[in-house]
Amino acid sequence: MRYRLSADPIHSHYIAVDAYLTNISTSEVELQLPAWRPGRYELQQFAKNIQRFEIVDQAGKPLSFRKITKDRWLVQTDGVSELTVRYTYYALLPTPNQLNAGSSFISESLLYVNPVNLCLYAEGRISEPCALELAIPDSWTVACGLTEARSEQPNIRTLLAADFYELVDCPLMAAPVIQDIQYTVGDTDFHVWVQGGRRTDGNPTFDAARIVTDFRRFSVKQIELYGEFPEKEYHFLTLILPVPYYHGVEHRNSTVLTLGPNDEGEGLYQDLLGVSSHELFHAWNIIRIRPSELLPYDFTRENYFTTCFVAEGVTTYYGDLMLRQSGVFTDEAYLKELQVLLKRHFENNGRAFQSLTESSWDLWLDGYDKGVPDRKVSVYHKGAIAALILDLHIRQATNHARSLDDVMREMWQRFGKPFIGYTLDDYRAVTEAIAGESLDWYYAVCIFGNQPLEPLLNKYLSWVGLLVAYEEPTPDQPGGIRLLEIDSQEGRQQRARWFGQGKVDKAVSEGSVHPVPEEKLGKNVVAK
Repeated sequence: MRYRLSADPIHSHYIAVDAYLTNISTSEVELQLPAWRPGRYELQQFAKNIQRFEIVDQAGKPLSFRKITKDRWLVQTDGVSELTVRYTYYALLPTPNQLNAGSSFISESLLYVNPVNLCLYAEGRISEPCALELAIPDSWTVACGLTEARSEQPNIRTLLAADFYELVDCPLMAAPVIQDIQYTVGDTDFHVWVQGGRRTDGNPTFDAARIVTDFRRFSVKQIELYGEFPEKEYHFLTLILPVPYYHGVEHRNSTVLTLGPNDEGEGLYQDLLGVSSHELFHAWNIIRIRPSELLPYDFTRENYFTTCFVAEGVTTYYGDLMLRQSGVFTDEAYLKELQVLLKRHFENNGRAFQSLTESSWDLWLDGYDKGVPDRKVSVYHKGAIAALILDLHIRQATNHARSLDDVMREMWQRFGKPFIGYTLDDYRAVTEAIAGESLDWYYAVCIFGNQPLEPLLNKYLSWVGLLVAYEEPTPDQPGGIRLLEIDSQEGRQQRARWFGQGKVDKAVSEGSVHPVPEEKLGKNVVAK
């Protein structure tokens, strides 16, 4: 199909969509708008944002149609070979300045679109090529992972997709000014696009040279882990807001990041690093190493699967670890982030009834809402802790000869690179093959069970000189879960090897225990 997006001439904050379908050879056509988007496993019902809707033939004559589901239309073609669907999509969130990484927005100075929100497809023709036309000034910059075609029409920019799956996995930003920070790793070109990247004093939000240095470091480290990068180019589409925000969503060769506030300074930059490393890891894990239940995506209904602890938990674990192993984070910075992760799980969901597999399945029920107390766990937080335990177990059993790195490399070679989808049994088989032993205990406790993880976690943390403990509140400290460093030569050495360092940076006295400094809590949660 071909789509044209423009500003609605009647109502502001509506995107006018013209969707063209040609080569029709049937008496009926069913048109479907997606009910959810990749990266967030809940029904979002995008059709509720459609205001006006009509279907005409190539002469502009109305065609008969009716809705047969909440987001599906049955069209009587009356023998025509072409039709046009015209509708308007409401692209303004109810709270000002609260764009998220999965929405769409239009104003006089920004067009931001996740095509999955507002592009419908014809049943049976989802695999056909698509073209997305943007009615914007020629002078505007377009940031997107799709290929741009030359256009003969003024103020029309055309993006091409191999099929609908590629189209809806390639969000875009278009604006008069978008900063483009570039770097290259091997054969892959990376772009960090920043829209709204100015503080209130007029200075740039980020130091471009620092971004290049740090992003290249963690990109190199991730590519080293897998041995190759899946795409020829990759785009970090970054929207900077004037209010506190932290959100990222992964896509085929890009990610959308929404961050704020623009005046936060170093804290905002640390947020940028954290979410960017997380989302880049998804370029392998979920974009290509994908559960078989999601291959291909069915946009009409729930796509239930039990392995989101792999897709999101393992990625959450590696997002920060890659920053440490690449030297972007210091030991202190990494341990602060680890403490935040531990606090979020153990203080909020540490005694929850559901297992990781049950909570993965129920993402489609209430996975992104707080829900009733002690019902579910976070596949991000507990999933990352489960990944940490598995990584340290394999490292301890093999004296660092093997690790979770080998698991993910094998998953890439067997399932991601050929893009064939994996099952829970497949993942379990790979982990046990790399560990060289049965992992019945691990899956019983960490994956299928709901037992408290503190004892098992501390067993492995002690090996790397760490301890998670509960501290009673005092007048000077809020108390709660704390990550403590146990100063021992053995622990420091093992931790250095875990962090990928050849030696311990500095010696500390034997036998003492001291707390990891508190990290600012609040918005540092990767929510899809």
